[in-house]
Amino acid sequence: MKINLSRFRYMNGLHLYEAFKAGASRILEREQHLNRINVFPVPDGDTGSNLAYTLRHILQETRPEKSFKNMVQSLSRSALVAARGNSGIIFAQFLYGFSHKIKNEHAIDVRQFSHLVQEGCVYASKAMEKPVEGTIITVIREWGNSLDALKEKTDDYLRLLANALKTAQKTLQKTPEKLAILKKNHVVDAGAQGFVYFLEGIMDFLRRGKIKKLPKSQSPVMEQVVEAVADEDASHFRYCVETVVQGDDLRDEIMREKLRHLGDSLVIAGGEGQFRIHIHTDQPADFFYRLQALGRLKNQKIDDMVRQQQVRSHRKWPIALVTDSLCDLPEEIMEKYQVQMIPARIHFGEDTFFDKVTIKPDHFYQLLSEREDRPTTSYPTFNEFESLYSFLLTHYDSIIAVHMSAQLSGTWNASHQVAARLSRETGKKISVFDSHHLSGTLGLLVWRAAMAIEQGRSHDEILQLLREWQQKTRILVSAKTLKNFVRSGRISRMKGFIANLLNLKPIISLDENGKTVLFDKAFSQRGNIKKVLKTIDRSMRENKVWKYSLLHAHDPQGIEWYARQIKRVLGKEPEFILDISPAIGLHAGLGAAAIALMFE
Repeated sequence: MKINLSRFRYMNGLHLYEAFKAGASRILEREQHLNRINVFPVPDGDTGSNLAYTLRHILQETRPEKSFKNMVQSLSRSALVAARGNSGIIFAQFLYGFSHKIKNEHAIDVRQFSHLVQEGCVYASKAMEKPVEGTIITVIREWGNSLDALKEKTDDYLRLLANALKTAQKTLQKTPEKLAILKKNHVVDAGAQGFVYFLEGIMDFLRRGKIKKLPKSQSPVMEQVVEAVADEDASHFRYCVETVVQGDDLRDEIMREKLRHLGDSLVIAGGEGQFRIHIHTDQPADFFYRLQALGRLKNQKIDDMVRQQQVRSHRKWPIALVTDSLCDLPEEIMEKYQVQMIPARIHFGEDTFFDKVTIKPDHFYQLLSEREDRPTTSYPTFNEFESLYSFLLTHYDSIIAVHMSAQLSGTWNASHQVAARLSRETGKKISVFDSHHLSGTLGLLVWRAAMAIEQGRSHDEILQLLREWQQKTRILVSAKTLKNFVRSGRISRMKGFIANLLNLKPIISLDENGKTVLFDKAFSQRGNIKKVLKTIDRSMRENKVWKYSLLHAHDPQGIEWYARQIKRVLGKEPEFILDISPAIGLHAGLGAAAIALMFE
């Protein structure tokens, strides 16, 4: 689209769409730079990626319209759903305020435009629990004030926006004077810089009258990152959490009251039955539990900012290790070896939770007893794998992902497809390994792979060792019923019917291909645990146990008895005892107990 600059006094929906696309294009081009200078509120290096994601998805979900009102409302609706990160959600709320009081206008002049910007500034500021000067909110406000001061002096958009841009650029350069952490690190605020890039892209479009093709996301590259100096005002919480909550009677002030004590950087954007919420917290499960009582949860996102910062500044080894949430391994081991975990999803009706992260066993089994709707699970999305792998490739030489059995989930396939494409695009090696296991045995495989990385083994050596260890690993699950396995399709209905008819207590295992099999059965759970002990005793005559772990489905008392019997046979304590992933507990059933072993 070309604009007649000599007569650009009215902006319609098509003008707005093309200007928005030009601003988005500039941010996409500068995505990695914004990541590099990101130090506030935490130096997690994702401001550029979050803004790029937000703007790209806004444009993917909107179509050009000639009506200014229709166009701006379409952009606003898409922004609220797509927004990611602190700056992205503030930007989305600015658009929401900008669109909120617009009349049925086909096109607007500079005075009307300035008035709408002022509304957007007010909404953006109110969205934040504690607005911080020296950030994106400061630049948006000063830019809006400049528009307001200039609107009576010109009726031409080009002059209006060009002069207001100068104010935004000057304000940006002063952000280190307002925020100590920026001054210590010799950078401007990344979110504020992103907004200025957006305005600069718009001005380039207005001057040229055309826009280049929207660029793709930048390929991850190794680059020097800002080694952030700590600041007492920076967030000290671990997780960056976001979600959309929908409901007929949602109130901003009620949600703030319920959430503000859980962390900081609280931003609540939107209104009229749909809000997007952002917070930094150490209690993501509690955050979602409180919101779930108020409305329906959608579009969840959670980032482990501590793990991100470790990767950016304190990575231990050149090979990144990734697994999924159906790997049961203690958090302290995951932490020591910097293992990256991507969670499966658990769905209760329209409510979605991230396995182990936004839903813990206590909450899961409580919902299981309270809700009539049967929960389901789904594997991580392609976008989640792409986001994780792109981030890791900027800091590691290669990636090894060890996932639960491909026979039981689509996780391996989704991971493999994304990894293959990114490997081709970047030239870096990403190997996605089908463990043929899950839960405790997957945990033991991941643990041993982590130790091999620590020992300095090569990428290819570790893959070969994983194939060997895979054959030496075994899990035996003592379940109270086959009902859940049948319901999920992991055991045939006929076997389930017979077991139920005879009141048999099944022992479940995995075959060499990672498929669920009915290994044995007894007439009581203690009876089948005795059979498990006999099986282990026979195996130990030929093989020495390297390590073993015990798992249970929310039955700490029952597993204590099990542990005593196992110790008597094996002669040593388990490496760890864990309440299994809720995504596995859904299928194994409350009270199930398991032993996972790896032989030398």
